[in-house]
Amino acid sequence: MAGLALKVDDKNWEAEVINAPELVMVDFWAVWCGPCQMVAPIVDELAQEYAGRVRVRKLNTDENPEIAGRYQIMSIPTILFFKNGQLAERLVGARPKRQFKDVIDSLLAKPSATT
Repeated sequence: MAGLALKVDDKNWEAEVINAPELVMVDFWAVWCGPCQMVAPIVDELAQEYAGRVRVRKLNTDENPEIAGRYQIMSIPTILFFKNGQLAERLVGARPKRQFKDVIDSLLAKPSATT
């Protein structure tokens, strides 16, 4: 289904997240995680609402422990936001949709850094 959050893993992390031209939201989750299951429909809704402006991805921490370790994911769900290949924001735990939207809107409003 178009617009829903797509899977990201060790193989495509660089291309899908670090080298992405747009803002990227990554949901770190696991199958056994109850709060992750609660957040999943919100993540998919955001993927549809922000299609073309925000790249929304999901990373299974059990299948990709190296990336989870690199970003010090200690509890899930953790949502990381990347802008220009850099970690821009971190939300830990299940949150209401409004909080995700506030972070996305704030990051989209900030001009991209030119270094």
